Amino acid sequence: MRVKGRICAALCIVLMFVHIFSAEVLGAETPVPALQSRCAILMEASTGTVLFENNADEALPPASVTKIMTLLLIFEEKNQGKFQWDDMVSVSEHAASMGGSQVFLEPDEQQTARDMVKCISVASANDASVAMAEFIGGSEESFVAMMNDKAKELGMKNTVFKNACGLDVEGHVTSARDIAIMSRELITKYPQITEFTTIWMDTITHKTRKGESEFGLANTNKLIKWYSGATGLKTGSTSAAKFCLSGTAKRDNMELIAVVMAAPDAKTRFQEVMKMLDWGFANYKVEKAVSAGEVLGKIAVEKGEKEEIDIISSEDISILSKKGDAEVQKELTIYESLKAPFEKGEKAGEIVFTQNGEEKGRCDIVAAEGCEKVNIFQMMGKIMDKWAA
Repeated sequence: MRVKGRICAALCIVLMFVHIFSAEVLGAETPVPALQSRCAILMEASTGTVLFENNADEALPPASVTKIMTLLLIFEEKNQGKFQWDDMVSVSEHAASMGGSQVFLEPDEQQTARDMVKCISVASANDASVAMAEFIGGSEESFVAMMNDKAKELGMKNTVFKNACGLDVEGHVTSARDIAIMSRELITKYPQITEFTTIWMDTITHKTRKGESEFGLANTNKLIKWYSGATGLKTGSTSAAKFCLSGTAKRDNMELIAVVMAAPDAKTRFQEVMKMLDWGFANYKVEKAVSAGEVLGKIAVEKGEKEEIDIISSEDISILSKKGDAEVQKELTIYESLKAPFEKGEKAGEIVFTQNGEEKGRCDIVAAEGCEKVNIFQMMGKIMDKWAA
């Protein structure tokens, strides 16, 4: 009996190693972790592909995760040249009156736009959020209208914003999917946000009638310290929302967005986001199939000043796949020639990417430069050159 027991134990150990080998080496997908949070979603950032979701469309209070949209609009306005980071932002009575998480800005105090964004990103400051909302929109109400317009533009179907900071207000709701959508828009369009969201500790200087004083900032997002590759993004908690988090991390050219809503406690929200991120990184990969502007060959030009020109990819294409899947195949279809005249960017063909017989992406092949039609004198010169040769 003892011998049989030892044999069974040995077989169990062998089977365990076989399972580990098949999961990690052969790329078999490991189970999705069980979660306590009421809503959750895991999204790959470059493609927007949802890798895992649970109750992702329920509309719930998001608390300070709201500030992702606030930050998105701030960066949009900055990108359009509407303000500069060193511009001074004044604090109104309304902004200074915000409760919850704050950096204790005083009425008529001024801070640079950069420091206001730092306060929002690091300390989740409600007062700084409203001050920036008023700075950009003229009033918080006008800025909230901008937030809701942007939500519609992005296809956030379960979102209604009532304020710029996330304090509990009846009807101020969003969903895990919508949080992932706006998180993706922020980190892919404005990757410089991580200059703020990865700050662990910093300070600002209060300059008021009472004098100057230093105020310490500590990041509310513990992923920055706890998780390798963490890039952000935003925490949130109120009595109505419980504990929420949009966590982002990047490893090996793949960036993931993990969102939980209504987690039972602060520790659980971080643990469950890390579990989802671990699962995503363990089972998926992103490969750059082609880069925008990559030279793919040459094409003949009919009746042009040049006989041939380079052709290039029109855009970046990244392919998301499970680890262990077959290699991505690339098929180029290139026109025989282009007829002058034409401009840079003229379509010259197409690339299609497939994996396991399934299309994974496609993009145009275009002219790297324009070409004018040859005139009679240039034509005669070419003919004479050929005769001389």
